[in-house]
Amino acid sequence: MTLKVISAEAILFEGEVDWVTLPGQMGSFTVLHNHASLISTLDAGNIAYGNHGEERHETPIKGGVADVDRNVVSVCIY
Repeated sequence: MTLKVISAEAILFEGEVDWVTLPGQMGSFTVLHNHASLISTLDAGNIAYGNHGEERHETPIKGGVADVDRNVVSVCIY
């Protein structure tokens, strides 16, 4: 699945991942391949992502919005 993490200033990450964990306002949640479509607001915390068997990566955020649709996870942060 494709993960895109963008801010008003730059594209922070764009690439293929097997999983991503996001800090939702109702609690953290993990998105895997073929996840149902959703839109969620995000709280301050870390976006964690990676591929099975590879190193875990984290990006701290102050908040934002996530959109999951057809194996594309788009995250707009502030």
